[in-house]
Amino acid sequence: MQVIVHGGAGSAPDEPESRQAILDDAANEGANAATPLDAVEAALHVLESSPRFNAGIGGAVQSDGVVRTDAGVMTSDRDAGAACSMPGVEHAVSAARVVLEETPHVLVSGEHAVSLADDYGVDTDGDLFTDRTREKYANADPPTGSPSEHLAWLADRFGRGGAANADPESDDRAGDDHTDHASESGADHTDHDTVGAVARDGDRIAAATSTGGRWFALAGRVGDVPQLGNGFYCAPAGGASATGAGEDIARVTLARRAVRHVESGRDADDAAALAIDEFGELTGSQAGVIVLDADGNAGSAYNSELMQTAVVVE
Repeated sequence: MQVIVHGGAGSAPDEPESRQAILDDAANEGANAATPLDAVEAALHVLESSPRFNAGIGGAVQSDGVVRTDAGVMTSDRDAGAACSMPGVEHAVSAARVVLEETPHVLVSGEHAVSLADDYGVDTDGDLFTDRTREKYANADPPTGSPSEHLAWLADRFGRGGAANADPESDDRAGDDHTDHASESGADHTDHDTVGAVARDGDRIAAATSTGGRWFALAGRVGDVPQLGNGFYCAPAGGASATGAGEDIARVTLARRAVRHVESGRDADDAAALAIDEFGELTGSQAGVIVLDADGNAGSAYNSELMQTAVVVE
């Protein structure tokens, strides 16, 4: 089993060695699984349970004070499932797998996704806050009232795509899907980033991505992660998981773009680098992508300050 995992593309985190150890554990957990689909789910469970990443516990808080999780998963035979906007669901990747295996659909959202996951044994009653995220939201003078009032509140809190050339002291820096943003002091270097995994065993490949979304987003906002071809994609040639400026990733279908380069004959590393180069040229924003191809080559690329990954080959 070959497995590659990522912990998000953004600014350099505090204690990167500790985060790397968790990523290594996640990759090893995946490598011990029976199938690629089992592998990406097992790897992401480790990361969703760690408050050091923006998925599951410790996820970003939306404008109404709720942590809502999203995830998507796909296999090389093009079976896919995704679930989004789920309060209380730590293991969003498992909810996405339920959609893949138990429904005729690709994406289920909100309270209906939560109920579906609960029906199939996924825990849906988790407290996804940490002391840090609860304090950060409380200190941000939370809004009340209508969506338009929430939009006025988040105008100077919600980043604008994490442009790679942004001033690091500017309020517009690090507004990507997976980086904490604090308007009072620029970027928050306690980044908690979206997580993803791709696994291969023989001719079978699976890819998955999971997130808590984006800090101070409008309540109900859904980013790239659960959108097929954007945050995740898989085909017989390879699989990819993307992370970064969510709205821009969705505009250019980053994960599908990376896999398309594999399909055209590029190896995993070249495909990832080319996809990120194109993404940067098209959007001026920050992102990262991991790729695993059908030959077992693992690759990654990013244009942010850092994207930590771990690779295991069994």
